[in-house]
Amino acid sequence: MSNDYKAAKEAFVSGMTGSSITQINLVSLVALSSVSLYSALCTRLPTSRRINFGLSWVLLVLPLLLSMTLFAERPIILSLFIFIPTALLLFGGPSLPSSQPASPAVSAPKQPSRTWIRPLPALTTYRAHMMLMTILAILAVDFPVFPRSLAKCETYGVSLMDLGVGSFVFSQGIISAIPLIKDPSYLTSSLPSKLFKVTRKSLPVIVLGLVRVLLVKGTEYPEHETEYGRHWNFFITLALVPILQVLLHPMMIYLPVSLLGVLIAVGQQSALSHFGLESYILTAPRTSIISANKEGIVSLSGYLAIHLLGLSAGTLVLPPSPSFFRRRQQALADKLTKRRISDAGQWGEVSRRIVNLPYILWVAAFNTSFLLLYLVVLDISPYVPSSQQQPPIDEVLEQGNPPQLLEAINKHGLVLFLFANVLTGAINLKVETMYASDTLAMCILGVYSLVVCAVA
Repeated sequence: MSNDYKAAKEAFVSGMTGSSITQINLVSLVALSSVSLYSALCTRLPTSRRINFGLSWVLLVLPLLLSMTLFAERPIILSLFIFIPTALLLFGGPSLPSSQPASPAVSAPKQPSRTWIRPLPALTTYRAHMMLMTILAILAVDFPVFPRSLAKCETYGVSLMDLGVGSFVFSQGIISAIPLIKDPSYLTSSLPSKLFKVTRKSLPVIVLGLVRVLLVKGTEYPEHETEYGRHWNFFITLALVPILQVLLHPMMIYLPVSLLGVLIAVGQQSALSHFGLESYILTAPRTSIISANKEGIVSLSGYLAIHLLGLSAGTLVLPPSPSFFRRRQQALADKLTKRRISDAGQWGEVSRRIVNLPYILWVAAFNTSFLLLYLVVLDISPYVPSSQQQPPIDEVLEQGNPPQLLEAINKHGLVLFLFANVLTGAINLKVETMYASDTLAMCILGVYSLVVCAVA
């Protein structure tokens, strides 16, 4: 890769100011539209028939790709194209039982004596769609067909890719609630033992982050230093956040998880606004290992706050009935609503780069709202079978009857994310993506998404 092209490529993905929250919501709504059509189609197929891989890709993946490329400026039109046949299928006559089989965890629970919870296919679908949009965007952003308004903002602003990294951490927090719900005494168990276990699980991700640094430096791959820093990357953040969460367990015994998340978020904002941390991130020269990676280091506490808010959401949606965690979260939610803490306007503009309070609250609000919409479509709607046995709590994310393709993506999410990063790098080394026509870009992106889904 020539130095001129590398510089041009770095400029191509730098200096962005973002779009609007409305546009991001409309683009994201396409994902919900696509799963609605898929589920409606299942009601018109006999139980003996399943939707094959090719049709699943057309219904569940292609709309997401179109929403962030050719239809990015008019996503509501794409949603209408999808909603119209959905409505015709749903109201066109009597429906059949869903042709999508329940997963083995639902149809044959292994340990009846364990705690059971209501199936939540919406959670699987929500997490898989979040992963899919992230995987598609990391390559699509390198092509002109992907609007610059959806690329990561340089400093302030909102964009689809800015939302993606926060949603990844929020989703990680949701599933981290499982051991707490399964056994609330987990909070008071041996801290060194828990730290050892979570560090062992995070170690491969840390290694991946370090390997990525070596590969990027070794191949002179275009870098965007203001994202996380010179050596830091998202894999390192993703690995460290669960370790920090475990260190907070002694505090979680006395404080609701959501309150702890809010306190850390407010502390992050206070450090940014009143102690010069924001100015340090934006203007300090990269003269040491710390300053070279200032974005990644400083944003870590902000991502921890997002993770804890996701964990709080998990303690609300996962338990089968009102629990200790749920009662604490609901009581706190009432207090926060009355005190209008959720009003982030007074804290300035949204910024993913510094992970300030407006960004943290935006990510939390978006994910909880869309998770609720997925729950309405997949768990409350009439075309999801209601007579299902309840699975073990630690298998909650793999039960119900979500689309099989999305279930596979959810199950192998981190591996797919790594594979997509490697594939994205390989494509960029072979193709001058920023000069590609829209037709060539869509062909490459289509094949790329097919390969990723096939691997899943």
